[in-house]
Amino acid sequence: MTAPKSGIVLIDKRTGYSSQAAVSKVRRALGAKTAGHTGTLDPMATGLLVICFGRGTRVSEYLGASEKRYTAVLKTGIETDTGDITGSVVRRSDRRASAEDVLGVLCEFRGKIVQVPPIYSAIWVNGRRLYEIARSGESVEVPSREVEIFSLELVSADENAGEFTLDIRCSKGTYIRSLCRDIGEKLGTFGTMSYLRRTQAGRYSVENALTPDEAALRAEKGDFSFVFPIDSVFSELPAVMTDQRGDRYVRDGAPVPSEHILTPNASGRCRLYNGDAFIAVGEIVNGEFITEKNYYEL
Repeated sequence: MTAPKSGIVLIDKRTGYSSQAAVSKVRRALGAKTAGHTGTLDPMATGLLVICFGRGTRVSEYLGASEKRYTAVLKTGIETDTGDITGSVVRRSDRRASAEDVLGVLCEFRGKIVQVPPIYSAIWVNGRRLYEIARSGESVEVPSREVEIFSLELVSADENAGEFTLDIRCSKGTYIRSLCRDIGEKLGTFGTMSYLRRTQAGRYSVENALTPDEAALRAEKGDFSFVFPIDSVFSELPAVMTDQRGDRYVRDGAPVPSEHILTPNASGRCRLYNGDAFIAVGEIVNGEFITEKNYYEL
């Protein structure tokens, strides 16, 4: 079986493995010229890494903006310089928090909230990554940002260890390390993230992911069934058919006239096909298909 030119691969990243290393392994395994992930995971974190390759990189903006879901462990009583357990402890507190205490403050972190990202993060400030500034010892004001927490639930608690497992659904740009820090502060103690696993990104689940080694082994055997097609990103949109002439309009960057739309009563945002070939995503306005982005193979 020939390797597909484009697609999406779901990787279950292990701890200590960088996101870029996973991308490189998948790219080599598939013989892809271009590949990239849609949202990095810190080296200590595990879980879902969505990798796009070939023309699949053109859907990265949609996936990067999608809702994410995580399982995280908040460890109370300490704060580290990195915001996670791999950092150096900078503050301690003897105050113990109970599961009831945690449940009592979680409601304050649901919905739209303002976060200050960790100093050890990849955000650009004055042309440099924040972590580069932090490692140089320079001081910098970290800009705050608004994010949204769609759900935040306490899954389990080990009160003796001061550890609380959380299930979190959140928007793009949310820092779980900052969330743990802020929850700890609201509890009257300190907080750091001792574990993080991404379980979902948009419609994709870690349950369908492979390790980098598993993906490489299956590709070596000629089995590419683990590759998701590009149009799976838009599976919630209705499918609309066009003819060969409509395909030509899309290629030329022109609206597709209504007489070349073969799906009756089609309207609104949709994905467009010519036969079995997915060619574009866009919107039907006044009977015409207006292309948002096309996905022709080069």
